[in-house]
Amino acid sequence: MQPTATVLVYSDDSNTREQVRLATGRRPALDVPVVEFVECATPAAVLKELDKGGIDVCVLDGEAVPMGGMGLCRQIKDEVFHCPPVLLLIGRPQDAWLATWSRAEGAVTHPVDPVEFASALASLLRSRKALSA
Repeated sequence: MQPTATVLVYSDDSNTREQVRLATGRRPALDVPVVEFVECATPAAVLKELDKGGIDVCVLDGEAVPMGGMGLCRQIKDEVFHCPPVLLLIGRPQDAWLATWSRAEGAVTHPVDPVEFASALASLLRSRKALSA
């Protein structure tokens, strides 16, 4: 059986979560595992899933309400032991400095560009695999 990677996707907007799933496909690159998704629409659900463990990468929507992905990212980096890498969806390229403030490992602009997104996600999955090896 082939290994899988679990990607948590946080957005209050189901269309954004769908864009992430569609941009990823079954796997974002040939050298990374097949992806399974855990979708969350609230910050509390994200914290609950991270407490369970088994999440390889988090994709957080910076424009989500009531709590944006940048604030949530900073919180989980402070509170979750061995926090998985985070890929932020940001509203505009000029917000990249905020992604740095939040301590996210990567950021891509929204709406989701499938090529850019898949490349960024694959890079984080590779780094996660390298750290666990």
